[in-house]
Amino acid sequence: MGKNDYAWFDERVLKIRKALSQAKTRRVKETAFEYKPFSVKQKKILTWWVENSPVQDMDGIIADGAIRSGKTMSMSLSFGLWAMHCFDKQNFLICGKTIGSLRRNVIFDWKRQMKSHGFSIKEQRTDNLLIVTKGQKINYFYLFGGKDESSQDLVQGITAAGVFFDEVALQPESFVNQATGRCSVSGSKFWFNCNPEGPFHWFKVNWINRISGMDPDAVFDEENPPKKLVYLHFTMDDNLSLSYEIKQRYRSMYRGVFYQRFISGLWYVASGLIYDMFDKDIHTKGMAPEACRRYVAVDYGTTNPTVFLAIADDGKRVLVEKEYYYDSIKEGKQKSDTDYADDFDKFIEEWGHRPLKVVIDPSAANFRLVLRRRHYRVTEADNDVLDGIRKVSSMLALDNLYVNESCTNTIKEFYSYTWDTKAAESGVEKPVKQQDHAMDALRYFINTVLKDRRFTVK
Repeated sequence: MGKNDYAWFDERVLKIRKALSQAKTRRVKETAFEYKPFSVKQKKILTWWVENSPVQDMDGIIADGAIRSGKTMSMSLSFGLWAMHCFDKQNFLICGKTIGSLRRNVIFDWKRQMKSHGFSIKEQRTDNLLIVTKGQKINYFYLFGGKDESSQDLVQGITAAGVFFDEVALQPESFVNQATGRCSVSGSKFWFNCNPEGPFHWFKVNWINRISGMDPDAVFDEENPPKKLVYLHFTMDDNLSLSYEIKQRYRSMYRGVFYQRFISGLWYVASGLIYDMFDKDIHTKGMAPEACRRYVAVDYGTTNPTVFLAIADDGKRVLVEKEYYYDSIKEGKQKSDTDYADDFDKFIEEWGHRPLKVVIDPSAANFRLVLRRRHYRVTEADNDVLDGIRKVSSMLALDNLYVNESCTNTIKEFYSYTWDTKAAESGVEKPVKQQDHAMDALRYFINTVLKDRRFTVK
């Protein structure tokens, strides 16, 4: 649609902003929400469903594109306003990858937004339920996490009037299909919000490409009609609250496939070297200062190599100071858990630092137990592969991650760690499982110990 088709949106948005300005000033600070000017695309999201909208009869809306582009704020607010305007005494679903990420990324601000519009919200955390009221009207918003295939079981049985998916591309197709299938109330709609993944991802193929005009090769018939969805693609320029300096900072945080997806907002295929931004001349250092916090990351193998990485963290930058790398096939001899534990003790003694924490491969249950018996503080690693790769990539791009030049196997893996292009063609993104053991150990540490840290340009 052309810009003129949405000229009436400005009037609608002005009414929203006027209502906000008339909100009672006695609201407590934690419920206040400061609105910035809305961009054209945000205005479309806010009002696509209202009376007289040219796309009011659509079944739902998809907003994809760059990070920090204003998608989530406008999508969640519009979803809440639509639900409370159009329905009473109905169930709604709000879905994220996990309940924790959903609360952090969506619900915290959404509650403040809704309260600023005069809605009251009562939360029953044990039931992951938000009860929203205004006057005599009441609706029920259930929170769900779609982290794996078993998550579809969580939404079975409920009848809903609408569903909002945050980070839908990170959720299993079975979960999304089950949740959308719950929306059998007349007038129900779907809301999808995401950053792009690969072009063969199930959501791109089965939802975006099934919108008429999105894929020239798509074939539609009575048994397989096109999706009736509004589609909006966002860039950081669609978030009018971001300054030029902030946009540049985000652009500096990503390289390669993650730049194409998170900054350019493209459904871009992952191919070639994963850490193509790694440069030995830039990312190798000596030993870290004594005052750093120190950890060890472990990728355990029986027939595959076992790796220990000794890691120093000064709160801003991370340095891999020392490595242990044992390949039983290459050496012609397998080692027991006790043998590896003895090697671990020697590794720590030579390093000269007692680690605050040992982060270990989640599949290595027996080895974790052996190290605990030797009085090491051991933690099972977070093994989210793609999220870990993204974090490592950002740290390298920002010069927040270094490797001691003595860690030859780790350096070698940085230069040989590649995407599995055959798997990508099937919509599955993963690294080639070769020469990846130091990379796995490093990812375990960053995903587990540094999971909430925000890195900045050096």
